[in-house]
Amino acid sequence: METEIPAMLRMREQVRPERFTFHSARMRMKHVNKEELAAMDAASDRCALELSDARVDVLGYACLVAIMAMGRGYHRQSQERLGGATRGNGGEAPVVTSAGALVDALKVMKARRIALVAPYMVPLTRLVIDYIEHEGFEVADWRALEIPDNLEVGRHDPGRLPGIVAGMKTDDVDVIVLSACVQMPSLAAIAQVEAQTGKPVVTAAVATTYAMLGALGLEQVVPGAGALLSGAYAKGGAA
Repeated sequence: METEIPAMLRMREQVRPERFTFHSARMRMKHVNKEELAAMDAASDRCALELSDARVDVLGYACLVAIMAMGRGYHRQSQERLGGATRGNGGEAPVVTSAGALVDALKVMKARRIALVAPYMVPLTRLVIDYIEHEGFEVADWRALEIPDNLEVGRHDPGRLPGIVAGMKTDDVDVIVLSACVQMPSLAAIAQVEAQTGKPVVTAAVATTYAMLGALGLEQVVPGAGALLSGAYAKGGAA
């Protein structure tokens, strides 16, 4: 959240007139397991309240698996509850979750079958797959990188991703989810994976940026961030 999303906003500033400030509040998590994810999600209300003090225009809840581990469709409940926290503080702002953003992005891209890469352990990855499939998609192939330490997820070399995808069956998928985690870097590998597979690529961070720009009523265009932000799916702003 604090690396690739601001990077995409800076990239957008090179081609569009809007300028952005970035504010963050943190929920604690060290090990990516269901118990710590639940405790992390419980702190999201505090974070929304703190950020609404700054009168921000949109809030993004960045941890995809924290939402998906709470049960099917939970992103809708989370977005409504956190939005209520901003209203109660007199700083109402739309709330985007990376989980909801990824689901919505796959719908926008008219995906039916996807391939997915996640840094999580296998049980959590299966929860993510179940969540996504419950939303109407088929996860045709997937890889769980099984990185339990959250800091190590953030340190994963995106240069490894093209090789990981090369070992997956992607011929019959509509979209490749290169990183089902905002924490795991992937932005630098998107163009290469799109070129080597001939498939559109999306990540949790890209989907979150697309949703946040949409919530701001801005054209959803970021150069170098893959198909979703290429302009082909832009809804807001002037073409």
